Amino acid sequence: MAPKSEHSMSLRAIRQLRRIRSFYTAGVLLWAAAAAWTGWTHPGSRQMWVSLLLLAVFTGLLATTWLWLYRLQATPGHRPAHHARPRRAVTPRHANA
Repeated sequence: MAPKSEHSMSLRAIRQLRRIRSFYTAGVLLWAAAAAWTGWTHPGSRQMWVSLLLLAVFTGLLATTWLWLYRLQATPGHRPAHHARPRRAVTPRHANA
């Protein structure tokens, strides 16, 4: 069984990766719109290439985050810990003579 600190660190990592995934998704959408707009208004310009470069960077970061999140969630043992004592069948007790 994993130590308690390792378990809480993995839960914290999953939570942070989910937050940053939404940030990278917004970045991909923003730079896709900027690249489309500059490609439409100024095709072949430096601004269009910079927008495409930043779109590629944010897409790579989003893919990496998705992969890490997928791997963290796919590993067994990352279920919430159940700290209650396991239930056992009641056995009849014999009196000592």
